[in-house]
Amino acid sequence: MAEAPKMKPADLAGRLDATILKPEAMASEVHRVATEAMQHGCRAVVAAPVWTARLAQMVQGSGVRVVSTIAFPFGTAKSTVKAIEATSTIKDGADEIEVVAHVPAILALDVDTARAELMEIVRAARATRKDVLIRVITEFELLMELPDDRREPAVEVACRAVRESGCDGVITGTGYHPAGAASAESITLVKKYGEGLTLKAALMDDVESAQGALASGAEIIGSEAAAQLLEALR
Repeated sequence: MAEAPKMKPADLAGRLDATILKPEAMASEVHRVATEAMQHGCRAVVAAPVWTARLAQMVQGSGVRVVSTIAFPFGTAKSTVKAIEATSTIKDGADEIEVVAHVPAILALDVDTARAELMEIVRAARATRKDVLIRVITEFELLMELPDDRREPAVEVACRAVRESGCDGVITGTGYHPAGAASAESITLVKKYGEGLTLKAALMDDVESAQGALASGAEIIGSEAAAQLLEALR
């Protein structure tokens, strides 16, 4: 990751999504993350749809946005099911949704299939709430493991499908693939082909990774250690 001057907590907080997505998370843990997000002025709190309604009520009026994941973590549900899940969680109060893409279409460089899936979700989501933000989670580090002649085309297909389907941005990964957090190389490629899309770097759980991702071009950081990140900057 590129080096950057140490940020102030307030500068990072406005670009930081406090995240809790472990399947065993208890209500007390989800509430703690939301409380910390409000206390620190984080951009958003990210959780599974089962928590959306109570989070929307909890953070109401705080300025913290509620983000719900769709088809997390593997993205293997049918697009119709993803659309239903998106509609349901938006009705519960989600300001933004993060949809896990079906990776095989991207690996096959099949932009039509990748785009069609997302378009169905976008239509359903925006019919429910016109201003909902939609980002697409793609395992970009998995794409970086492809042979040299397929790596960059796969990133291009992923970004093109997201943009042409009417989504707003991309997210670097779920954390469930062994490849792990995004590298500077993958972020640079996404920025190359993701014109007009916001880029969120996920799995940024230490100050160095977070600042490096921002320096490489990410606009938003996702972290399951948001409060600790901000405390480390004090």
